[in-house]
Amino acid sequence: MKRRYLLLLWVLLFTSTAFAQRNLKLATTTSTYDSGLLDVLLPQFERKFRDYFRIDVIAVGTGKALKLAENGDVDVVLVHARKLEDAFVAAGYGVYRQDVMYNDFVLVGPSGDPARIGGMKKAIEAFAKIADKKAVFLSRGDESGTHQKEKAVWSQVGISPSGDWYVEVGQGMAATLRIADEKRGYCLVDRGTYLALKKTLELNVLVEGDALLYNPYGIIAVNPKRWPHVDYERVRLLINFVTSPEGQAIIAGYKKYGEPLFKPFVGN
Repeated sequence: MKRRYLLLLWVLLFTSTAFAQRNLKLATTTSTYDSGLLDVLLPQFERKFRDYFRIDVIAVGTGKALKLAENGDVDVVLVHARKLEDAFVAAGYGVYRQDVMYNDFVLVGPSGDPARIGGMKKAIEAFAKIADKKAVFLSRGDESGTHQKEKAVWSQVGISPSGDWYVEVGQGMAATLRIADEKRGYCLVDRGTYLALKKTLELNVLVEGDALLYNPYGIIAVNPKRWPHVDYERVRLLINFVTSPEGQAIIAGYKKYGEPLFKPFVGN
């Protein structure tokens, strides 16, 4: 009887410890990862709950992040494509969506600026000029939030880009920027990733400030009613932290070259 009791006690101890140490899986965009923001934001959170759980980060495009969440492969997503986010929640895959931060997209290109778009105020006009000149344009081509925005701009231009000048790389933001740099081409990029990698590139910001290029980020819990293994209470701890005054202050204070890479929603 005593041995059975000890065995049961060991099993309960083992399973409770395994449960307590189960890491949450966060699928997020390559822009938040490549910018370095998560390297300062998540450690602060983990220090508060170091005896409770940690965060495993999976950096992919927004489309892939939401697909992982639909399949129940992650617990929470931090992404930047509002239409896709709303559809994800409406379909019952996600709950408790909260605004986290925002920045903007910028159109970067080589110093020679062969399409002569430098200083233009409208992204649509700049894209149209690039297409007219058949200047090299690098697209992520991966259904990420950045790719969604790029496609939205091309749609407003009224063309479906194709040809040797238009290159879809199917990679993350950092890789796409580096290829654009090598090919001396143009690229749409979120400001945060550009600033994080600026010193390694010879690309310049040529078009910025268009309201069309606004870039908000949201965090969403995977619906525990669809995927019972999701620990909703712990996911809420993470969501509440990044949207709290403490988390928002960390986001606001993360800068490169004296410029914030992202701006917090709380307090704005």
